[in-house]
Amino acid sequence: MELTALHKRVIGLDVHQAQITACAIIEDADGTVRIEQRQFGGFKRDRRALADWAAALSPDEVVMESTGIYWKSPYAALEVVGIRAQVVNARHVKNVPGRKTDVGDAQWLATLARAGLLRGSFVPPAKLRELRLISRQRQKLVGQLASEKNRLHKVLTDGGVRLGVVVSDLHGQSARAMVKAIIDGQSPHEVLQLASRRLKASREEIFDALQGELTDSHRFVLDELMRHIEEIEARIARFDARLLDALTDERNALALLQTLPGVDLIGAAMLLVEIGTDMDVFGSADRLASWVGICPGNNESAGKRKSGRVRKGNPYVRRLLCEFAHAASRTQSVFQSKFQSLIVRRGHERAIVALAHKLLRTIFFMLNRGQHYRDPATDYEALSVQRNAPRWIKALTKFGFIPRPA
Repeated sequence: MELTALHKRVIGLDVHQAQITACAIIEDADGTVRIEQRQFGGFKRDRRALADWAAALSPDEVVMESTGIYWKSPYAALEVVGIRAQVVNARHVKNVPGRKTDVGDAQWLATLARAGLLRGSFVPPAKLRELRLISRQRQKLVGQLASEKNRLHKVLTDGGVRLGVVVSDLHGQSARAMVKAIIDGQSPHEVLQLASRRLKASREEIFDALQGELTDSHRFVLDELMRHIEEIEARIARFDARLLDALTDERNALALLQTLPGVDLIGAAMLLVEIGTDMDVFGSADRLASWVGICPGNNESAGKRKSGRVRKGNPYVRRLLCEFAHAASRTQSVFQSKFQSLIVRRGHERAIVALAHKLLRTIFFMLNRGQHYRDPATDYEALSVQRNAPRWIKALTKFGFIPRPA
C-alpha cells in the first residue's frame, strides 16, 4: 500500500507486558527512507533506554496502541524526555493480512502514523493519571461494599429476620443499631427499643420482623460481615479525603459540576479526574460522548439502520454518568421529564443511558464555557421568592415596616 508521507520521522511501538518492539521510519535529507527496528524489555532500565533511543532520533510522531495498562509506563518514560506519544485505539488499527507479528505491528503503526492516519486518544496530565488510581479503586470498594451489604441482608433473611421489609435502608443509623443488637444476641423486645420513632412501620410490624431463628453460625457470619462493611466504609472515607485534598486547586470546577442535578461533591471529583477540565482536547460534545462510549452506535447499510448499540469506551465514566442519571431522574428538572418520556417507549435501561448522554453533553458545555447549570424547566425567580419570603417578612416585621399582629 502506497501512502503519502506527511511526517519524515516517526516511531511505532508495539507494547506488551515484558517486551516493547519499536520501529522507526526515518526519511533523510536526500530523500532516502530507512527503517530501524529495536526491541526493549519491560523493566525500568529498558524503558529508560527506549526513551533515550527515541529522543536521539528526534521523531515528529511516536504512536503506540492502548494495550491494557502496559502502555502507561512507556508513555511516562517518553514524557520524561519531552516526547508526548500518541496512544491510539487498537480498534482503529487493523493489520494487513500476513503481517501479524510484533515487528509487523510496530512497522504498520509507524507507516500509518507517517501518513497522518492515526488520531491519538485523550491522555490526561500526570497528576490526573495518578488521581485516577484513587478514584477507580474507590469505585471497586463501593462495589465490594454493595456486595457485602446484600450478603448481610441474605443471611438475615436466611435466619428468618425480615427487618428489610419494614425499613427502607437496612444500613441506616437505626436499622444498623438493631442489626448489631441482634448479632449481640439481644431479645426482640430489647432490639425494639433501638428503633427510631421516625420509621414509618408500626412498633408491632417491627417486632414481628425481628422474630427469627438465628443460630450461632448466623451470628458469626453476620458479625464478620458487619465488621467488613464498617472497614470498607472507613476505607472509602479515606479515599474520599485523599481525592478531595488533591483537587483543592479545582474547587471552582467542582462547584460548577455540583449545580447539575444528580451530581454530588465526590461524584464531581471522580468525573473530573477522568475527563479533566480542558474540553478543547475533545473538540466537541459528540467526540467526548464517543470517547466515553455513551452515544448511540452507527451501523447503517443500504439505508437500513441495523443497530444502535453503544460502543466500548471509558467504563468508569459511563458508570458515574448512569449513577448521575438515576439521581437526576428523581429531581424536579428537565431531566425528569426527559426520563419519563423515554422510559415508556424505550425501557428503563435505555432511558438511563440516553439521560446519561444528555448529562455528559451538558457537562461538556458547562466546563467549556465556565457556566453553572440553569434548568430551563425551573423558574428561579419564583423559587427564590418562595425560599426567602419568610426571612424577608420576619426582617420587615422586626424593623417595623409590617405591623405586628395584635
